[in-house]
Amino acid sequence: MDELAFALGSPRATARIRSTPEDFQVDEVLGFEPDNDGDHAFLQIRKRGTNTEWLARELAKFAGVKPVDDGYSGLKDRHAVTSQWFSINLARKSEPDWAQLNSDSENVLHVTRNRRKLKRGAHAANQFILVLREIKDDAGDIERRVAIVRDLGVPNYFGEQRFGRDAQNVARAREWFAGGQSVRDRHERGMILSAARSYLFNRVLSRRVADGSWNQPLPGEAFILDGTHSFFVSDAIDDALRERISRFDIHPSGPMWGKGEIPARGAARALEENTLSDEAALCAGLENAGLRQERRALRLRVEALQSERLCDDALKLSFVLEPGSYATTVLREFVSAT
Repeated sequence: MDELAFALGSPRATARIRSTPEDFQVDEVLGFEPDNDGDHAFLQIRKRGTNTEWLARELAKFAGVKPVDDGYSGLKDRHAVTSQWFSINLARKSEPDWAQLNSDSENVLHVTRNRRKLKRGAHAANQFILVLREIKDDAGDIERRVAIVRDLGVPNYFGEQRFGRDAQNVARAREWFAGGQSVRDRHERGMILSAARSYLFNRVLSRRVADGSWNQPLPGEAFILDGTHSFFVSDAIDDALRERISRFDIHPSGPMWGKGEIPARGAARALEENTLSDEAALCAGLENAGLRQERRALRLRVEALQSERLCDDALKLSFVLEPGSYATTVLREFVSAT
């Protein structure tokens, strides 16, 4: 991540992040009302220092169902205090006493029912409240950057947690694609493929951050509609497209590599091909694994962004991000972690 270009230049300020789990709070915004009826128990749970996947398995075990019968929308940070929703299929099962799950690390906030399982990516957003401590600032550089990001957003990089410890999943992908032993475990395989794909996307995005085009259109750009995976390609760039970009209706996009032709054309396509010309093995490996070409927005809108000084060397940040984006990619534009 340290090698990726900064939209606002390398931060002047340093700070401690996650001094305690309470300094990194995330609340999942479901975005829809459960049916209050059906076979699937929907539980909103606040957890502290707990892994999402581990907790989902524990919920299934507690309810006496198979892991395939549980569901959750997104992975939440372990070293944090987070709230999120889980679903458990209780068809032909009696309702457990969920209150027995309450502990120092987990607390059941709400229980209801729904007709369908909670699927990945189903939630609308994540609300973050982060506290930075032991700040060494340079004449209010953090607040200056907050004001700019509020208007411009930040580069939509995949965060370091996407790549495994010490980015080992990218290295494992290279080994696998070079003829090493294939990965049979479905979950592990998915993580490795996602890491390789995300690495390639980050490289293209960093190139466009460096040349200033991450939030500006190039001829042949594949534009993503805000909040969707839908995109369209335009060879000509006019004022109407620039206006839509300025109000976050559309965004320039980058490749999520896989089979098929790159949809971007002209200058946008040439930049992507040039940037990844030395990664032919990773690209081919993703294609051979059966993934298909998709797109991801290069720009991330940081909604409801607010900052508050708690004291001279502590600051609270709050903001809302769409699913699949990373608070750490926002923070890296403000401070360097110590």
